Amino acid sequence: MRVPAAWWRGKTTPAKVETYARWSLYSFALVEVGWLGPMSFTHLPSPYAVGLLAALCAHAALGIATAARALDWARGLREQPLRLVTGYGVITAVLAVGALGLLMRVPGDDSGNATAVVLFVGVLMVGAGNVTLGLRTRRRVIASVFGAALGAGAASVPAGLPGLPALITGLTVLFATGVFALTASFSVWLLNAVYALDEARETRARLAVAEERLRFGRDLHDVMGRNLAVIALKSELAVQLAQRGRPEAVEQMIEVQRLAQESQREVREVVRGYREADLGAELSGAQGVLEAAGIACTVTGSASGLPAPVQSALGWVVREAATNVLRHGDARHCAVTLEVTRESVVLSVENDGVPDEPTGTGPGSGLAGLRERLAGTGGRLRAGPDGRGRFRLTAEIPLPRAAGSPAVSPAVSEVTV
Repeated sequence: MRVPAAWWRGKTTPAKVETYARWSLYSFALVEVGWLGPMSFTHLPSPYAVGLLAALCAHAALGIATAARALDWARGLREQPLRLVTGYGVITAVLAVGALGLLMRVPGDDSGNATAVVLFVGVLMVGAGNVTLGLRTRRRVIASVFGAALGAGAASVPAGLPGLPALITGLTVLFATGVFALTASFSVWLLNAVYALDEARETRARLAVAEERLRFGRDLHDVMGRNLAVIALKSELAVQLAQRGRPEAVEQMIEVQRLAQESQREVREVVRGYREADLGAELSGAQGVLEAAGIACTVTGSASGLPAPVQSALGWVVREAATNVLRHGDARHCAVTLEVTRESVVLSVENDGVPDEPTGTGPGSGLAGLRERLAGTGGRLRAGPDGRGRFRLTAEIPLPRAAGSPAVSPAVSEVTV
């Protein structure tokens, strides 16, 4: 059971829904063969019963092929299988009417007639469900259901059913085919909706990253825009003064040098603000990005009172962990916990949606970089799957003796999406 479980957990949520939808529709064939097939042996001689069972098996196999190609068309993976759907619909009608006529002509009690009606309705019911998958509009789906019901009622009278039983048979076909057609249509709609939601989640995650880049670009523009404009003007002025042999050109170049040094210092401060971000801000930012990606996130703990180097190192851990949650696996829940004691501070990030056996070739460069950063503060990093479809990353940094016992009371902030 370990291999199927790992195979299932390795799928994304849309892939799981698609697998479930496909095999649910393929199970129509099992219903047809396992439920309707044995009925033919109750009232027919063996040669006829075997022939009818073989026809049901062939019809079920053709139904699986029709459902598979129709689902591929609904997902945009191939062209609409019009010929296959039309041919399957015709074969369904021929098989249903032929089985009804064959069973109605078997001498015996009324149980043979009841079996004939059940088999007739069952074949049309399964056929309508598979045909619905290959239709483009809701109007055509409704037309096919009512067409099957009217055709069933019209075919029942020549087959030997009286007026009232023929009417009841038509209404039964209308109800049964309507239920199966609705089930098939809803499965396709649900599958497309899941894929659309997954694409929207990825889009929101990319927009969150793009917004952060724009913020960084605005900060650099605010810092460098004015200074570079002044540097350009003063450099042009210095060139004109130098061409005239004026001594003021030296003063202008000194001012240009001062502005360049000031701009360099301001750029360092901007970059330092991203490299040494406050841990509390990083926790809130990671929570917001994960929310934007549709991942339920819980943050527990408070970073107040921690030394700046510790906050900077753990801030990088939070950034890298949030990036890994977005890029790898198919996470739906993520828990971030910050625990502070007298001796150390421990940050753990745990998420689900990870296969038990990693598919990569080795540890990524991001985790290696985190280990190097934590080594500078005497910390250590542990990361890996726990064998239950979850991934856990833990960073531990010892606190300096001088820091004493920080009075940190963990605060809990929970966000569920």
